[in-house]
Amino acid sequence: MSSMQPPFDEATAYHEAGHAIVALALGRPIHRVSVLPNRDRLGICEFRKGVFRPTKDWLEEQILISFGGLAAEARRTGKYSWAEASHDLRYIRQLTKKRAGDRQAERLENRLLAKTENMLADEQLWKAVEVVAAELILHGIISGRAVRHLFEECCKE
Repeated sequence: MSSMQPPFDEATAYHEAGHAIVALALGRPIHRVSVLPNRDRLGICEFRKGVFRPTKDWLEEQILISFGGLAAEARRTGKYSWAEASHDLRYIRQLTKKRAGDRQAERLENRLLAKTENMLADEQLWKAVEVVAAELILHGIISGRAVRHLFEECCKE
């Protein structure tokens, strides 16, 4: 008897769900989340363009959202997938160098990764990551509207 494998990769689902939930927690709308692999990526969290208010610290929020995938995946699997998150990490390094310069970029990254992990330690946010990841494992792709609905259901009260 063969064991049934979920249709889509669990680690990737948690990674993309982490990006989406951190983004929503920071007020950034989502267009779509997918774990359908292509030649460049295992998955993607797409944001809606031009429909959110500028924040007081856009750069920091971008870094937190970018770390959301790595942090959620690590929380689920128990290990950091640095190589698999190389695209996110290159983007994070560009942003941290803009903010802190070459010499302080790593220190800023460590601080903001810890801040992201702290966000995901929130019971409601983590439940939202789990629910979105479960949907991604089953369906491979979900709309931003569905992600927002799941997020709001998990974060009631």
